[in-house]
Amino acid sequence: MQLTVGVLVAGLLAGIIVNDGGSIAEAVAIVSVLLGLGALSIVLGTKFATRGGGVRVTTIVYASLMIVACLGSLGLADGFGPIFTGGPVIGLACGGITLALMVTAQAGAWFNGPR
Repeated sequence: MQLTVGVLVAGLLAGIIVNDGGSIAEAVAIVSVLLGLGALSIVLGTKFATRGGGVRVTTIVYASLMIVACLGSLGLADGFGPIFTGGPVIGLACGGITLALMVTAQAGAWFNGPR
């Protein structure tokens, strides 16, 4: 579901970039990054069962990138209505919760536990 929504949003974003005078290469680069992050979130979700320390560290980095991206997109909502303002706020909350849960001692113990 997340990847499907990501493809739809990426297509919309690519159309906006091209219509505003941007090049196709810029649109392809942005869509590729968005799809890559969507695929990374799916892979991380499936790797939680293996419990490795690398999964925890990658999740921390992913949550940090999510927070930075949401903070950056908060200023882009001028004139687009509440849906574009609410999206980054929800993403910021999800990224913050994920980051807070991954840096606790209990999470470290769980990921370093027996496999």
